[in-house]
Amino acid sequence: MKRVLVGLSGGIDSSFALYLLKEQGYEVIGVSMKIWDGSELLTSKKRSGCFGPNEEKEIRDAEKVCKILKVPFYVFDLSKEYKKEVLDYVKKEYKTGRTPNPCVLCNRKIKFGLLLKFAKESGINFDFFATGHYARIEKNGESYFLKKGIDEKKDQSYFLWKIKKEQIKNILFPLGNWKKEEVKKEVKKLKFPVLNKPESQDFFEGDLGFLIPETKKGFIKDLKGNILGEHKGISHYTIGQRRGLGISYKEPLYVVKIDQRENTIFVGTKKDCYQKKFSVKDLNWVSVENSKEFDCFAKIRYKHIPEKAKVKAKVKEAIVEFEEPQLSITPGQSAVFYDGDILLGGGIIDFVYE
Repeated sequence: MKRVLVGLSGGIDSSFALYLLKEQGYEVIGVSMKIWDGSELLTSKKRSGCFGPNEEKEIRDAEKVCKILKVPFYVFDLSKEYKKEVLDYVKKEYKTGRTPNPCVLCNRKIKFGLLLKFAKESGINFDFFATGHYARIEKNGESYFLKKGIDEKKDQSYFLWKIKKEQIKNILFPLGNWKKEEVKKEVKKLKFPVLNKPESQDFFEGDLGFLIPETKKGFIKDLKGNILGEHKGISHYTIGQRRGLGISYKEPLYVVKIDQRENTIFVGTKKDCYQKKFSVKDLNWVSVENSKEFDCFAKIRYKHIPEKAKVKAKVKEAIVEFEEPQLSITPGQSAVFYDGDILLGGGIIDFVYE
């Protein structure tokens, strides 16, 4: 009998993934990770992310589900590692005027990385690792492909582009062929203590001020170089931002570019926020070997609808150009490449060409 280590968040999706795998005949083991060390001052009225002060309750709920299903349950404290690998990185990115995605990094470094290392070192033996992500892994011959989940609204493949290609053959995503509404109905029947919880798509919902370091004040300029006002530090702004600029103007203004060297925020109208060409760094190929030049559908943020683009890649860098201009291509965010439902790979947006 194959053994599966199942990552549990204390929510509906991972709980149902655990149940499905047990029903399919696997020997399952539940595992949760502690990533919040209590040192950050958070402000949020509700807990809808994986990072925050209600972590203990989520872990207890995960343990309750394991007791109901009569499966072993373990907890590993990765709070120090999470701070170093994720939070410190995020703060560093904000400091340079970039907008990072902590979930992507957490999946690579923590959830599909150090958590598995800690589990193995503690003596837990397993053949597969599974999570409640809405994504699919399919085998064709000797090759494995990471694909979108069938639920278009819930598909989470975007967050998985950074996991290692060689890991895929040992990963299971039981919810990939399910729709969220179907999962909710089934969990209600099972009476697991995880119903009526908000979605945990983001790592934290609330004021992200604890992640944003203070940076020097500077000028806000229009695209011609005219000074329009003063910003409170580039770490507090992101591309496409409209609110909080403190500028009175004849039409709405948006952040178009953040120049760290000049410590300047450049603003323009909404049409100025559309660009076609950008570079990416830290390339990672998931379903294919290193590619050089190809056409694909590229996605530049989670809610972005993938659009046609051409990619010219080197080893760890690439130039990407959309067929049509796209709104707010943002340095620090992830650009993910698809061939239909197949996630080819991705990279971190580095520079946007004007």
